[in-house]
Amino acid sequence: MLPALVAADDYRIATFAAPLSRDGPGLLLRDIHKGEDAQIAAVQQVIAHIAPDVLLLTDFDYDLDGAALAGFGAMFGDAFPYNFAAQPNTGLQTGLDMDMNGRLGEARDAQGYGRFAGDGGMAVLSRYPVLAANTDLSALLWRDVPGATLPADFYSPAVLATQRLSTTGHWVVTIGLPDGAFDLLAFSATPPVFDGPADRNGLRNRDELRLWELYLNGNYGEPPDSFVIAGNANLDPEGGDGLSDAMARFLADPQLVDPLPGQPTADWDDEGPGNLRVSYVLPSVDWQVVDAGVYWPAPDAGLLGNDGMAAGPHHLVWVDIAR
Repeated sequence: MLPALVAADDYRIATFAAPLSRDGPGLLLRDIHKGEDAQIAAVQQVIAHIAPDVLLLTDFDYDLDGAALAGFGAMFGDAFPYNFAAQPNTGLQTGLDMDMNGRLGEARDAQGYGRFAGDGGMAVLSRYPVLAANTDLSALLWRDVPGATLPADFYSPAVLATQRLSTTGHWVVTIGLPDGAFDLLAFSATPPVFDGPADRNGLRNRDELRLWELYLNGNYGEPPDSFVIAGNANLDPEGGDGLSDAMARFLADPQLVDPLPGQPTADWDDEGPGNLRVSYVLPSVDWQVVDAGVYWPAPDAGLLGNDGMAAGPHHLVWVDIAR
């Protein structure tokens, strides 16, 4: 069971791009039930140490019955009595040659990169009731998003009429707290790499972030009064690949609070991208930020391994908020 590390009137909201995706459907559930997977054990240890009240996982395999999510949540006793997951765009095959390489049925021919339907989706675990998840922007076509910038002369008309903007999803999940509800705005964007001169992943990554700007400015109905944006934007405001100016502009939005400016959240090889800030928990301005952090475990010989990386290169990001 998770320890209570925050005051009764504070709420700890977290996101973690933990490596809880496997090579095929049903394998995550198998590994959870076997109880012998060192990576799952390391992820569990990280979550237990931070003890969030509401947690968004952004690399969690989806199954229709929610068996893997229920099994993972059960590893924490009664700490997370509520959960939510919806069908992600990852691995959802289109029947088209989405990457225009002349082959069909590959991982990149899905709405979002995925080797099978549900590969690397999102999941919410919560101490508090999930009241509703009525707003789901995941099916919006990229071309239909106001101000969208699509790769010039790359996509065929058939692909343009099929390609969704969301790589994984854009969910608005209402969580009921003891002193009132708030909306969790959850997403996990495509990495702005693994493409070519057309920069289709970089452009898509930027527009996935812009979708929240449009939502908060009333383009898709009445925006929420109280919210927290959480997830893996796969975009650093200062460095790495991608259109960083979009992230910097987003963080400066007066509707948001940035509780961790400049804090990296992922540890990649220094010969590659290095340490970057890609995962975010951003409350609306009506919240008071009590505390915040990124959990960088010290290297040790325990469950997190000698290099502290057994739970993957991404680190759990958390923010304590109060009304």
